[in-house]
Amino acid sequence: MRCVRTINEAHVAEPGLAVVEVAAADDETAFAIQQLLAARCVVAPADRTTREPGEPGVRLRCFLDLRQVPDA
Repeated sequence: MRCVRTINEAHVAEPGLAVVEVAAADDETAFAIQQLLAARCVVAPADRTTREPGEPGVRLRCFLDLRQVPDA
């Protein structure tokens, strides 16, 4: 059975805020995608991936703030 994680209203309360869930073959790929996103906007990064029983690959959820640019 799939575990559904709800998105808190605060995570998307204003324009420019987003929740992104990455589905990837492995941890390395999921974290590489997170790094690509972090180069373009402010990210509250995930520190681990999750696996759903019976489903292929891994998932990673991170939170974006498109209103800000990351520190150089």
